[in-house]
Amino acid sequence: MKVADKVAIVTGGGNGIGSALAVKLARHDARVVVADINVSAADAVARAINAERPGGAIAAGADVADTAQIRRVITLAQSGFGPVDLYFANAGITGAAGLQVSEKEWDRSFDVNVRAHVRAAQLLIPGWIERGEGYFISTASAAGLLTQLGSATYAVTKHAAVGFAEWLNITYGDQGVRVSCLCPMGVNTKLLCEGEQSGDRLGDLATRAVTTAGEVLEPADVADSVLTAIDEERFLILPHPGVLEMYRQKGADYDRWLSGMRRYQRNLLEEA
Repeated sequence: MKVADKVAIVTGGGNGIGSALAVKLARHDARVVVADINVSAADAVARAINAERPGGAIAAGADVADTAQIRRVITLAQSGFGPVDLYFANAGITGAAGLQVSEKEWDRSFDVNVRAHVRAAQLLIPGWIERGEGYFISTASAAGLLTQLGSATYAVTKHAAVGFAEWLNITYGDQGVRVSCLCPMGVNTKLLCEGEQSGDRLGDLATRAVTTAGEVLEPADVADSVLTAIDEERFLILPHPGVLEMYRQKGADYDRWLSGMRRYQRNLLEEA
């Protein structure tokens, strides 16, 4: 799909990958609704886009864990720009680390990292099927293909996000609905900084696992990878190419891969 003249919603658009996506989309002549739970951050990104491309962006404050707020953002996009063509389910949280995580923390991780995708798809896909076109882009993580040391909430919900994106692609791909799934490793965003500052042993393990496994990319580089994949209508978006080989190794010999991950974890804990 070409993004020029299309209408896009980017959740988590106030910073990091979301902000970079919103800016890049606008520079490719898309009209963008920048949605973020932090309305000031969303407004700052939209103002920057409009300074460069007047009328190219609208800001929206929204918690994507709430179906009513997702619906409001979609309505805002439709009234301001027209029918939504692309939806970037990009908002995400790291969640708490370790096994002793409360039900409330598990629910919040599932609501933001998984159910927000489900709820947006429920609102958008019927209309896309009628129009014969639409694009859903899920931001998951390499943790959704591999795992996340230290954080069960992140590993499990990102696996679920990948699984949901796969299901959408298979179920609606023959009806004009395109689906892509973004699975990066380390990206220089607020989420990474929050992990570094957590002060928690397992939270620190999760962050060091990300930062030592490969290059930490800038959000703009990740956004470029996403737009290339959309142009090619490619499902799996891997800004870190090495993730594909790791994923193959996991599938080729699961027990060996698990043993290697335990060894990697021991080494990181010994270095702490």
